[in-house]
Amino acid sequence: MEVILDTNALSALLDGDKELRPVLNRMSQVLLSPIVLGEYHFGIQASRHRQEYEAELVLLERSLHVLMLDSRTAATYAEVRNELKSKGTPIPWHDVWIAAQARQYSVQILSRDTHFDFVEGVKRVSW
Repeated sequence: MEVILDTNALSALLDGDKELRPVLNRMSQVLLSPIVLGEYHFGIQASRHRQEYEAELVLLERSLHVLMLDSRTAATYAEVRNELKSKGTPIPWHDVWIAAQARQYSVQILSRDTHFDFVEGVKRVSW
């Protein structure tokens, strides 16, 4: 199984969450979204451990594949967002992008955010 890390999964990984490790070990490939990287960079801007987190993130980016955003991602984003709107189940816009990439690449999302469960064709894995 392949999985895209959501921001809360990336944070848990870099914080050394022991419950997360067994889930990651079951995955054949762990992927990163540039949307998640942006959210994480934003989140650590005010942290007193910012330099440590940034250094860990650089190492992680070297070891994992970062997915590209392209025109297919944009079209999938529009589809997902319209589907959610028509069902009356909108989710945060940045998570729509992550869900679009998961659908585009036919991979799961590792997240504790249950709103991903509203996205058709995308499976969420938690820990």
